[in-house]
Amino acid sequence: MSGDEKGVVMMGAPQGSAPMTTTVINIHSEPPMRDHVIWSLFNTLFMNWCCLGFVAFAFSVKSRDRKMVGDMTGARSYASTARSLNIAALVLGVVLTIVVIAVYASTIGFIFFQIKSQQRGYS
Repeated sequence: MSGDEKGVVMMGAPQGSAPMTTTVINIHSEPPMRDHVIWSLFNTLFMNWCCLGFVAFAFSVKSRDRKMVGDMTGARSYASTARSLNIAALVLGVVLTIVVIAVYASTIGFIFFQIKSQQRGYS
C-alpha cells in the first residue's frame, strides 16, 4: 500500500430510502434600492424650512410602500422625488441657517456698537 492510498475509503451512494433534497439560493446581483427614509427623517426634524423635509419624508414612505408591494418602477420614481426634495431641503436649510446666524450676529454687533457709543457720550 502506498502513502497516497492510506486511510482512503471509497463510499457509495447513501443507503437510506429518503430522496435527496436540494436547496436553491437566489442571489440578487443588483444592490437594494434606496428609499431615503433616514435622510428624510433628518431633514424633517432638523432642516424643515418650507416643509420640504416633511414632503420628502412622505415620498420616502411611499417609495418604501411601493417596494414592499413589488412595484419597483413606482418605488424608483418616488425615491427619486424624495432624493431631490431632500437635496433641496438640505441646501435651503443650510443656506437659511447661515443667513439667520449672520443676521443675528450683525444685529448683536450693531446693538453692542450703539451701547458703546452711548457710553462714550455720557463720559
